[in-house]
Amino acid sequence: MRKNVTVEMEEGLEARPIALLVQTANQFSSKIYLEIGEKRVNAKSIMGVMSLALLNGDNVVLDAEGEDEAEAVAALEAFLKK
Repeated sequence: MRKNVTVEMEEGLEARPIALLVQTANQFSSKIYLEIGEKRVNAKSIMGVMSLALLNGDNVVLDAEGEDEAEAVAALEAFLKK
């Protein structure tokens, strides 16, 4: 399951929000990736997510595969739109 999402967080994703995003991703058994441009990282990897340096207004693709992929995408989309 793939979904385009626009980051709607005033301060973008800094260390604390990234840690919370990774914790959210780790609640699901599905493989979850974040993609921006040509870069694709594991959403369960704090270093990977930090390397994206996401900012408010950035477009990112959520890509999940597994038995709870729909729930995972919905949870991460909700997180990115806080």
